[in-house]
Amino acid sequence: MTYQQPYPSDQPAYKAEPPLWAPYYGAPFPAALQRFFKKYATFNGRASRSEYWWWTLASVVVSVLLNVIIGSGTTTTAYGTTTGPGTVIGGILAVVWGLATIVPSLALSVRRLHDVNMSGWMLLIVLVPFLGALALLVFMVLPSNPAGQRFDRPVGAPLYPAR
Repeated sequence: MTYQQPYPSDQPAYKAEPPLWAPYYGAPFPAALQRFFKKYATFNGRASRSEYWWWTLASVVVSVLLNVIIGSGTTTTAYGTTTGPGTVIGGILAVVWGLATIVPSLALSVRRLHDVNMSGWMLLIVLVPFLGALALLVFMVLPSNPAGQRFDRPVGAPLYPAR
């Protein structure tokens, strides 16, 4: 299997965006979000730190906005809590948002683990109470490891190379 150049040869490397199968180191915010949705359910390959953290920022901002909408529709009185239309609409939007982004978020996390040369199955460490989430946070902050190239699969490469 021959390794393809991640950048087209007709453009300087500093101006070209790498192909989708390669990680985009130093990805700007719009490119990171675009790659997130283009690689919706792609669990192979790698994702750079910038791709991962830009998406995390966008996801947190949207989640906070949805929580504000939900909270604005709730009124608390001496007789209890009353839910208004803002709570219902915000709740529906939050469910739709969660269902629409769960698969690509898992895929992005697996690709980020691949970039630090870890198996995607390490994502299951989050099931360990408290320490698992802390360990996963440390893994996501780690710099890229060149040995993670073993997870790359350029376009047109066979799924399982001949032995």
